Amino acid sequence: MSFFQSFTRPILFKLSAESAHNVGIKTLQTTLSSKFAQDFAARHLEANLFDNLERFGLNFKNPIGVAAGFDKNGIAVDQLAALGFGFVEVGTVTYKPQTGNPKPRLFRLPGDQALINRLGFNNDGAIAVTARLANLKRRCVVGVNIGKNKDVPNEEAAANYLKSFDLIYPAADYVAVNISSPNTPHLRELQKAENLESLLSSLQQRNAFLTKGVGLQNIRRGHPESETHNDLTRDKKPLLLKIAPDLNESDIESIVDIALRYEVAGIIATNTTTSRAGIKKSDIANFGAGGLSGKPLAQLSTDVISMIFRYSKGKLPIIGVGGIFSAADAFEKIAAGAALIQAYTGFVYGGPTFARDVNIGLAAIIKERGFAAIEDAVGSGVKM
Repeated sequence: MSFFQSFTRPILFKLSAESAHNVGIKTLQTTLSSKFAQDFAARHLEANLFDNLERFGLNFKNPIGVAAGFDKNGIAVDQLAALGFGFVEVGTVTYKPQTGNPKPRLFRLPGDQALINRLGFNNDGAIAVTARLANLKRRCVVGVNIGKNKDVPNEEAAANYLKSFDLIYPAADYVAVNISSPNTPHLRELQKAENLESLLSSLQQRNAFLTKGVGLQNIRRGHPESETHNDLTRDKKPLLLKIAPDLNESDIESIVDIALRYEVAGIIATNTTTSRAGIKKSDIANFGAGGLSGKPLAQLSTDVISMIFRYSKGKLPIIGVGGIFSAADAFEKIAAGAALIQAYTGFVYGGPTFARDVNIGLAAIIKERGFAAIEDAVGSGVKM
């Protein structure tokens, strides 16, 4: 058991879950604020064991990322990278700032290694987050997860997402579209085929337009290589879709079909679940509504990953998230079809060495299983 697990975590767990989270973020922000401190941490915690890891046009130092929800406002991105994460997904960010749902709204279930949250997209808003991200040193790939403001009806959702997308576009290496949080009323209805097509059509049209604008700006600034990009759409910002684990198989098949037709760069599978089926040791009566994450979500998210991989015939990159606490958990997601991995709850329980430990263990498992590279392991456990 690590020092964090035996000493630091018990102290933090005496605080409410949200207070402990805020303390953790603030501690990261302050203790690793300087380049010297970040470099020092990185020397001990980075495990650069994965060469040439390219996904949807971006190069990743390693396949382990921080899932959206951990650093909602982009205040500790470089610090998280210094802990050994290959990428950080900021958010969920909405166009207008939101305070989120009433507290308490985040709960630990230690016996089940899980969390329940009903935070409700509490964030500083797209303008503030974009400005903050503009000042990053960029120690890793930075994704931004965008969502709909709570007071915006679904009929106006596309316009609301577009406002966030316009602002976030220059600051994000990729943009994830969150249509699957259970904590914004009716948000998951956007996963229905007709709603999803309309939303993706609007976003990808704007994506192409903004990309063309960036290309023209580069030419004007004296970057002649941009002139060779005749097909500017190939350089569109990678747009990913984050889906729920509570969909049936026909829904997943439909989403994959739409994602492929609208040239979505990848799918993040999955968000939290509204099910409580996997909880065995905790009294859930005290917690109420919200999304469940952690170990009870593991198999559910892995099953969704496998379905996406099968229905897309491996053509759609998947970021696997849900119940990853160890290298073995990460490999299970990769064998199911995940090209990258994200963690939140496992990181909360595992502490600062989480990314390093998973990366080292994952590299060892891949070698032990006889794979020459992580690429060869992706989807290796799926029967097509």
